Amino acid sequence: MSEQLKKVRHDYIRYANCWEDADILLDALQVGNDDRVLSIGSAGDNSFSMLAQDAELVVAVDINPVQLNLIELKKAAIATLNHQEFLQFLGFEECEQRWELFQTVKSELSSEIASFWSNRRQEIEEGIIYQGKFEKYFKLFHKKVLPLIHTKKRIRRLFELKSANEQAEYFNASWNNRRWRLLFKIFFSRFVMGRLGRDPQFLKEVEVPVSTFIASTANDHLSSVACQQNYFLQFILTGKFNTALPHYARKENFELIKPRIHRMTVYNGLAEDAFKAFEGFNKFNLSNIFEYMNPELFQSVSENLWQEALSGARYAYWNLMVPRRMSKILSGLFYDEANAQHLSQQDKGFFYGN
Repeated sequence: MSEQLKKVRHDYIRYANCWEDADILLDALQVGNDDRVLSIGSAGDNSFSMLAQDAELVVAVDINPVQLNLIELKKAAIATLNHQEFLQFLGFEECEQRWELFQTVKSELSSEIASFWSNRRQEIEEGIIYQGKFEKYFKLFHKKVLPLIHTKKRIRRLFELKSANEQAEYFNASWNNRRWRLLFKIFFSRFVMGRLGRDPQFLKEVEVPVSTFIASTANDHLSSVACQQNYFLQFILTGKFNTALPHYARKENFELIKPRIHRMTVYNGLAEDAFKAFEGFNKFNLSNIFEYMNPELFQSVSENLWQEALSGARYAYWNLMVPRRMSKILSGLFYDEANAQHLSQQDKGFFYGN
């Protein structure tokens, strides 16, 4: 484990949603019905999505036991609820009976995890997808900061369907004002993000100016038509998924995942340690775990993931602000550059670098 991770707290929900785009992840990994997937757990969403492509086994691994409790809660909700109840229970739709739905869901949980969530009634009733530290960081932005910059009408106008030229013109003329540039850079600075959003330890390997990088990627996206249907951006600016749902929560995918839900299990520990508990993997969703590693640890973990994998393995992962590429240090790996660039252009996680 990196020195950074040793200093990070693992006793609360850090992410209540996955903030990597499952649509491009599935395109990259090409999961099939004989594939065994090792997937960074986080909030579980993208691990569930692997089941929509009929994976034989999905192991969601995380060093934070509370994140795994969250995944088990979502897994139980998929197993016990219909699609509308599922959306209501998690918080995608309004609901006054989330605690009553939890009584059904907890029948699928172990006694230990059922007890864990029974002691968190307020989080359940408010909708679990809003309860992560990262989501509360965005809530603070759209509730307290954004109203100082733009009206609700102007925010709605950003998402209205427009041509590429109209979107760019609207962004430059109406959105990208001095107050936006100033407050955005302050709120998404290394200091504020480390205190309120991500753990400061997760930024130790970052050498670029954090606020400048985030502002540049955000402004490029907001001035393009791609932002109009981006549910990640909608959540950040409005607090809700308005026009679209994450992949696993869409009805057509939910109905595929539900009968396969017990093909998914969780593992508490490091990704490279999961090999000791399971026979082997050939598909890897590694999120952006390399972001937190110094070059020496990155080398060691990459070698382990490569040496222990089944033949023909595929790896998908994101870089945010720290450049890490497995194929640069492992000659046995091929970097699918053309596909990677193509998928990056479609990525709804606009804040990622690669």
